[in-house]
Amino acid sequence: MEHSSDLVATGRFVHRNSHGREKKDIQIDSIAIDFIRKGDSIEIHEIKKSPKVEKAHEMQVLYYLYFLKKKGIVNAKAIINYPLIRKIKEVVLTEGYEQEIENALMKIKEIISKPVPPEPIRKPYCKRCSYYELCWIE
Repeated sequence: MEHSSDLVATGRFVHRNSHGREKKDIQIDSIAIDFIRKGDSIEIHEIKKSPKVEKAHEMQVLYYLYFLKKKGIVNAKAIINYPLIRKIKEVVLTEGYEQEIENALMKIKEIISKPVPPEPIRKPYCKRCSYYELCWIE
């Protein structure tokens, strides 16, 4: 559904035109990391156009760090890049965040095991979401 979203198209433009020297879209099994920098530690980077849903961005990179830890890569941190506002946010997987990710994964498994999906809950950002029709089709 994202192929027809103007917001997604804008995000792709920001992604393509930011950090031009970096090799982008690093695929590791089922995840795609925007780019990686290696030094004393591994930095995984995600490029976002706006911090409006910052918690979702954090959860995304925390999952990536959790995934990498399960693969044996423990010396890693995540950087969320907001190039349009020249902001970066560093995220590190702590024990508390790791528990939060595991709880979210359990909840996801619980939801997908149900015979019918739960009723959607309307949020302020629903009308701008590229999946709007999936949740709210009548």
